[in-house]
Amino acid sequence: MAVSSRVAAVFRAFVKRPRALGVLGLPRAVGPGILGCLVGTGVIYYHYANSRALPFAVHAQEQKDTAVPHLSARRIRFNQFASMMYEQEPYMTPRDFLYSVMLENVDRKLQKKVLTKEEVDKMLTSASKTQAGNDLFRSFGDDGLISYTEYLFLLTILTKPHTGFRIAFKMLDVDGNEHVDKKEFLKLKKIIRKRKDKVPKDNTDRPDEGDGVNTTLQAFFFGRNGTNKLQYKDFHRFMEDLQAEVQEMEFLQFSKGMETMRREDFAEWLLHYTNEEDNEAYWENMRKRIPAGESITFDEFKAFCLFTNNLEDFAFSVKMISEANRPIGMIQFKRAVRIATGHDLSENVLDTVFKIFDLDGDNCLSHKEFIGVMEDRVLRGLKVQPQYGISGYWKCVKRETLKGAQEALRETGSPF
Repeated sequence: MAVSSRVAAVFRAFVKRPRALGVLGLPRAVGPGILGCLVGTGVIYYHYANSRALPFAVHAQEQKDTAVPHLSARRIRFNQFASMMYEQEPYMTPRDFLYSVMLENVDRKLQKKVLTKEEVDKMLTSASKTQAGNDLFRSFGDDGLISYTEYLFLLTILTKPHTGFRIAFKMLDVDGNEHVDKKEFLKLKKIIRKRKDKVPKDNTDRPDEGDGVNTTLQAFFFGRNGTNKLQYKDFHRFMEDLQAEVQEMEFLQFSKGMETMRREDFAEWLLHYTNEEDNEAYWENMRKRIPAGESITFDEFKAFCLFTNNLEDFAFSVKMISEANRPIGMIQFKRAVRIATGHDLSENVLDTVFKIFDLDGDNCLSHKEFIGVMEDRVLRGLKVQPQYGISGYWKCVKRETLKGAQEALRETGSPF
């Protein structure tokens, strides 16, 4: 939060200057001063709570665009990148979807294209004949329709390990014959939407909007007439292909089209969607600690992406092999990754991660803070929710100020 961060910065600067306390006279006056601030803030809160007027909203983390309160972050992202309109509803193309997971914003130079029924029918016929592959969405390009619910479904595929989808598929496969029909697939999409798209009660979105229209995914999975059955092996391949396609696109984006990615480019990818307060410290670590001219291969990058899709298992593994809330070293980190994914991260990647996120220079990192950064990376900036009103404002100010005080006192020693 911009305001509270500035407050914390002033507080740190003040405490770091011993002469400032000396000039004021008695260090004992600091305690009553802080108490006065608390009382003053309480009076302000009381005033606004009684008048029910909350004139401002403060976000826990600063956002470039002002969000419409009654829309979820995912809905806003979908509307921003969707380039097609059909039956008065916005739709993404496969190209739009790839852009939405790679870019934070899109510079829309043209209005959304309004599709006719004939154009949609042509898209669906083409989709029903398309072969699977890890370039499926690129081959579709703008020749396809993706509804909002399907957008949430695809995001889920990108952020979850395959084991979770096996369970979901089995739950829908009531008779255990290893296939799902179109009706069951639509049910799965609705379940995913309810879990991922929690919005305020005054939300104006219709719950099933766009679901009555046949889309590219439905034609690809179930055929033009929707009568085909989706086998698990085909569903599993689709998930693997989509993850591989997005990973390849992101690797090429940050490697500037080269076969290897420089370690500083890997750091940029890691921090691309994060808004953590320590980002500047991370970048400073990268500039000071990572030597120039060292690169990461695509296979190393894919292994790290597999790890990020297993963050929950990694966090559990860390708790099992280390003391609670204690920083972990590289050996423990490597072991936890192995337990969670069944694979190892390369020494090159591990060294890069530790040199970026080791803020204290003790060859250890706080796994809790690291997981927070990785969750932002995996969810592509769609995790942070705003806090409205004086209550949210006070929570942010208190957190930022106390954090600044702790940092300042740790560096200069207690003045009390």
